[in-house]
Amino acid sequence: MKIEQIYTGCLAQGAYYIESNGEAAIVDPLREVQPYIEKAERNGARIKYIFETHFHADFVSGHQDLSAKTGAEIVFGPTEMPMGFDAIVAKDNQEFQIGGATVKVIHTPGHTMESSVFLLKDEEGKEVALFTGDTLFIGDVGRPDLAQKVIKDLTQEKLAAHLYDSLRKKIMPLADHLIVYPAHGAGSACGKNMSKETSDTLGNQKKTNYALQAMSKEEFIKEVLTGLTPPPAYFPQNVLMNIQGYDSIDEVLDRGQQALSPDAFEAAANETGAVVLDTRLPEVFAKGFIPNSVNIGIDGSFAVWVGTLIPDVKQEILVVADEGREEEIITRLARVGYDHALGYLKGGFDAWKASGKEVDSIPTVSVDELANLKEANSEIKILDVRKASEHTSEHLIGAENLPLDYINDTLAEINKEQTYYVHCAGGYRSMIFNSVLRARGYENLVDIQGGFDAIKASGKFKVSEYVCPTTLL
Repeated sequence: MKIEQIYTGCLAQGAYYIESNGEAAIVDPLREVQPYIEKAERNGARIKYIFETHFHADFVSGHQDLSAKTGAEIVFGPTEMPMGFDAIVAKDNQEFQIGGATVKVIHTPGHTMESSVFLLKDEEGKEVALFTGDTLFIGDVGRPDLAQKVIKDLTQEKLAAHLYDSLRKKIMPLADHLIVYPAHGAGSACGKNMSKETSDTLGNQKKTNYALQAMSKEEFIKEVLTGLTPPPAYFPQNVLMNIQGYDSIDEVLDRGQQALSPDAFEAAANETGAVVLDTRLPEVFAKGFIPNSVNIGIDGSFAVWVGTLIPDVKQEILVVADEGREEEIITRLARVGYDHALGYLKGGFDAWKASGKEVDSIPTVSVDELANLKEANSEIKILDVRKASEHTSEHLIGAENLPLDYINDTLAEINKEQTYYVHCAGGYRSMIFNSVLRARGYENLVDIQGGFDAIKASGKFKVSEYVCPTTLL
């Protein structure tokens, strides 16, 4: 029997390949399904089942495309939700055969009502692994406030109560030697305190995971709900796509990979109202870009910030990319449900500039230049766009915290006539912030090169004493 974790860092997401005696199953596949198909073909195996731990919110699963391409049956745990495709709705404790191995469905409502974990037994009947989806993470559990965005009569308190029961009645009685394989690790918005580790024994989680310690249901509800931040706006839309169905990934890729000349690109931007999304490195973007474009670099938390700042997954998008990375960008947009890319700028920004069309730029300062400016005028305005928890733990004295996450709520606090010097941790988020505001007419924002990391390392500024984030809860 083979078990392989297929981890995608930009989404902090784990999919799983299980194989036994020429048959295979995929747990929580990503949208681009060809790698799973090719893996099975190389091994001489047939994909028989696609197991979905729940209706995902943070990404669009590949269950529908993978089933269409392989004939594999889709399996969900108990749910009354009508789906836009054929699927097996399993009963609690129902078992499925994959070659000589067995997968048992264990219904664990709490993160969502249909959430289930899958217990894997090998060819000898020994229980070896537990695929826990978003019910149990390493060091954490799934947040219980997402399903209420789709099912109106649910509350996060009701879901947390279900999660308490599921953990204690369904998961904790299982054997300590089981390997826990969750759907996410650190960096995902589906939990609040996930470990960087992507697997562990259940026995160790019983000892170390705060949510599995002895406490009353009331204590658990309070603990699991404390510190939750609002989820990205695209989450409920991804849930509906995973329930109702979606366009084939092949169609999405064909549509998004239309190469547009600078004239055609400009015409499409003017005629459709599409967002011009520039995915180059922030330091490259700053030197020159198409006016009113937004910079979200592909080499960062791309999907999360697209989902946070472009709230409608049906928004049409025009892509500016480094040459050769266009398919990667369209794919990563599709992973989180942004299926309406209209094409990309052929030849990239260089082609736009060479055509003689208008360009814009964002001014930047080095930390040394900032130090000189602050020495000359101690009242200069500095904006810290990191998360509130980052700012609280350590920050530049005098900097104002306006987190990028809530940019639409803080626009009124920014004076268009005032010059602001903007930083995040390293420069990725500050350039997103600056590009969004510049597209809205804020022309007096200056990016601080290297962000807070460079500010602190320089030793030229007063920085608050570090406060361990765990003491802030």
